Order: sequence, then structure tokens, then C-alpha cells
Amino acid sequence: MDYARLQSLLEAATAARVACIGDVMVDRFVYGEVSRTSPEAPIAVLQRSHEQVMLGAAGNVARNVVALGGKAVIAGVIGIDDPGREALDLVGQSKIESRLVSDPDRPTTEKIRYVATGQQLLRVDTEDARPLQAEAEAGLAAALSSGAVGAGALLLSDYGKGAVTPSIIDACLVAAKASGAKLIIDTKVTDFARYGLADLIKPNASELARATGSPTSTDPEIEAALAKALAQSPCAAVLVTRAAKGMSLAIRGEPVRHFSGLAREVFDVSGAGDTVMAGLGLALASGASLDEAVELALLASSVVVGKLGTATASPDELIEAALAAHLAPAEAKVATPRRMAEKAARWREQGLKVGFTNGCFDILHKGHVAYLVQARAWCDRLIVGLNSDRSIRELKGDGRPINDLESRAIVLAGLSHVDLVTPFDDATPLALIEAARPDVLIKGADYSVEEIVGAQQVKSWGGEVRLAPLVEGYSTTAAITRILERS
Repeated sequence: MDYARLQSLLEAATAARVACIGDVMVDRFVYGEVSRTSPEAPIAVLQRSHEQVMLGAAGNVARNVVALGGKAVIAGVIGIDDPGREALDLVGQSKIESRLVSDPDRPTTEKIRYVATGQQLLRVDTEDARPLQAEAEAGLAAALSSGAVGAGALLLSDYGKGAVTPSIIDACLVAAKASGAKLIIDTKVTDFARYGLADLIKPNASELARATGSPTSTDPEIEAALAKALAQSPCAAVLVTRAAKGMSLAIRGEPVRHFSGLAREVFDVSGAGDTVMAGLGLALASGASLDEAVELALLASSVVVGKLGTATASPDELIEAALAAHLAPAEAKVATPRRMAEKAARWREQGLKVGFTNGCFDILHKGHVAYLVQARAWCDRLIVGLNSDRSIRELKGDGRPINDLESRAIVLAGLSHVDLVTPFDDATPLALIEAARPDVLIKGADYSVEEIVGAQQVKSWGGEVRLAPLVEGYSTTAAITRILERS
């Protein structure tokens, strides 16, 4: 999908309505650090720092629809308990239209994940996976029927937690037909036939393998498994998500089409399938073809796997990812101050330590590289603030810089130890530092801490200031002198 078409679909999405139906969960993430094992048992001790609570399953699909710019309604079942009340609050905070039904006979499904340094240590689940009783089932059927009015897509999330009964599936099929909406199924159940004449079923590769009893590692194996899935179900199409290998789409009567994934750093795949569902449904509700919907969903999922926890993707992030996909890796690392601030905030949310340094980096030499390697060793992600050509002339005088801003930025971004390069035109990088809010500020050992711009601000929010040793005999001025002497 080209950039103009992506923008057009994202603009149309603001008027689109999507109904999200099925199992609703509360996802709780407890973050902390592990520095020792317990004296009571051979287990890690998590020093808790903070907690995040968000909607999961069909609820996460709905919040992804809203994050992408669309309108979402959620129909599902919760318990009359604290997690259920949290779910209602989260629905309201996320600006999702609620059709949630309370069932006093079952708890709200809750998943608690304990996370340290970006890794899940343990997950604790609370659930009752028995099928809904008649009263709750009737209430959910009525809720989804009313919520589906005016929707361009119905997204049914069947996590096997009891909400998606045969009667609820029938109600979805009837509602989709009445509203002219596409019915898309995300299922953890192996019997695809139970969803009748759905427009699309979306398993992942392992779920497709379980449902068909077929291997799903290679393209030919995927194609054979998809053919088997279509033979076993009356649905119109099956889309299999394949992690880094992208997605493969089988439409009845047509050859399988393979969609390549974007090369992105993966931190957490939690909820990525929900993002795919939201992208598919919102794109189709906005007038996209099925191929375009798959491309948009693939782009959205590539964004969320780069975040920690059950995340969402915004229209700006999709546009950024689409642009980055068409740039060389080094070019994609050159960021505006706004994108730098957003990136730094996302890195911190992922539990990563953000470092910041700055300079002219006019003629890159051994000393620069050693300095940047040391700076990166003190953090997980390193941002380099780069003086503009004008600011270098102010600092160094006429004849400088030797290399223009674009050349210097691309060379710096090409180094593996540099994660982001952001040019600045001010006399100092203070505005960038305040926007990035780094955990560690790094300068050369030829400075004292008191002389470093931004040191006071970084310390005020709990950050640290580090001085990196310099390699003697190497500097841009010395390099220019040697060049002039030899000319």
C-alpha cells in the first residue's frame, strides 16, 4: 500500500464504526527489577516498581480500533467484581461504547503478568471458561445486536473463555447480515466450521496447525494447511499470521497470497493478534479491499510488537513505520525532535534506559567511535543530538562544518551503537534534553559535570550524568590540521 492510500484510509477510519464482541479480559502488568533470589525457594524476587492495567482480548481489539482513529463498541461479559469494575472504567477511559453484560455467576477473566527488564517472569490467570448460562447468553446476544447497528465490521474474539457459544455465533452472523458488515473471527478453538459463513477467520500459524493437523513452517506447508482449513469450514477466507514471516491469505477459489512482514525489533507479542483484528476490521469498515486491510493490519502489528505489554498503534506510528520501511536503516534513525521525544517515551515504557549525548561530529574518527561505544554501554538506547550547520558555524567559525548536516546525520545513524540522531539548531541541546528526558546524560571527560548543559535537569528527574574518556590525539580539529599540512 502506498503512502497516499494509507493516509486516505486513516482519514476515512475516523468515521468508521466497528463492533468488537466476545471474551473480555483485564490484563494487569506488574513491573519491577530482579536483583536476587529468594532464600525461601529457588525463585527470583521481584522488587515491584509500578503496575499497568488495560483491557484484553475483545477489549483490547476495541481499544486498538480507537487508537487507530475509529469508533468502537464492545459487547462481552464481565463479573460483578473488582476486575469487572476496572473493565468498565477502562472502557470509559478508552472512549469505547459499552455493551458489556454483568454476570454474577462468573468472575471477570484476569491475567496478571510479572515483568522485569522486558521479560515476563510469571503469568497468573483468573477465569471461568464454562459456557455462558442462558440469561447471560441472551443478554450478550441482545447487546451485540444493538451494538452492531451501523458497524462496518464485526470482530468476534473467541479465546475459549465461555462467552462465544453457538447462539452468540448465530447472533453475530445475523447482525453482520443485517448491517452489511464483515464478520471476522479470531479464534483459539480448533473447529473453524462452528463459525459458519464468516467472512474471514484469523488464526496464527500454530493455531492453524492445530486446527488442520498440518505443518505450517514453510510457504508450501501454509498453502496446504489453508486449503485444508477452507475445506473444513464454509467461511469465505482464512488469514494466517506468521510472526516475522508476515501473513498469508487464502480466499476461496483464489491462489494464496503471501504478505511480507516489516523488519522490526520485537519486545513483546502480547496482544499483537488483537491489533491485527482491529486493523483488519477498521480498514474494511473504511472502504479498503481485503488485501489493503491485510497490509494495514500487518503494519499496525509491526508497531505494537516493538512495545512492551498489551499495546496499541496510532495513525502517526503507522505513517512513521510506513515511511521507515522505504528508507535505508540509517535514514530511518534520523528523527525530528517530536519523534525523538515519542520514541524516548516508548523506550522508557518498555523498561529501557535512555541515554543522550550531543556534538558536532564533523569528521567522524576513532575517538568519536570509542566515545559512542562507551556511551551506549551506559544505556539501552542512545540518542545523539547533532548540531546543525548554522550552529557549528557559530561555535567553530567560517569554514565549518566540513561535512553538511545530512552527511553527518547519516554517517552517525549508520553506527550500530547509535539508536537515534536528532539535529538541533539552538546554541545548546537543552530543549532536546528536556524533550527526551534521558535516564543518563553523557559528555566527554574534558567537561566537568557542572559545565554540562542539561545536567541539572537530568538529575532533577532522577537521571545520572556520566563522563566518557576521550582517545588522546584524535579530534576533528587535529584531523583538519593534518589534512591542511599534507595539501
